Amino acid sequence: MKSKTKISKQLKKKSNSVLAETILAGKKQEAWVQIVGMLSGPRRKRICLNLDEIDANSKEGENVLIPGKVLSQGKVNKKLKVIALDFSEKAKEKLLSEKCQVTYIIDEIKSNASAKGIKILK
Repeated sequence: MKSKTKISKQLKKKSNSVLAETILAGKKQEAWVQIVGMLSGPRRKRICLNLDEIDANSKEGENVLIPGKVLSQGKVNKKLKVIALDFSEKAKEKLLSEKCQVTYIIDEIKSNASAKGIKILK
């Protein structure tokens, strides 16, 4: 796990305002420091998951967090709450058509400060 000081130093290099805002909000909540540490790293190490990988690694009704981007390959056959930094347009359409909830990490940090009931997929 990265220290808050290291996260702050890496934050200075970020030009994406949504990413910077997410890192700042998460750094204030102790439960979110591990996830914010993953987001503050280099872009080449950021996680991208397809819908079929999310479907294979999750159970019905789970809150699934992806510290990166969700891509549209495959299909989700379960009702999930998918929380991610970003979604591709088609992935968002597919998730909403399957009656899944789509939430951004910044919104989840504000509504669930203790990070209860969240499964992290890497």
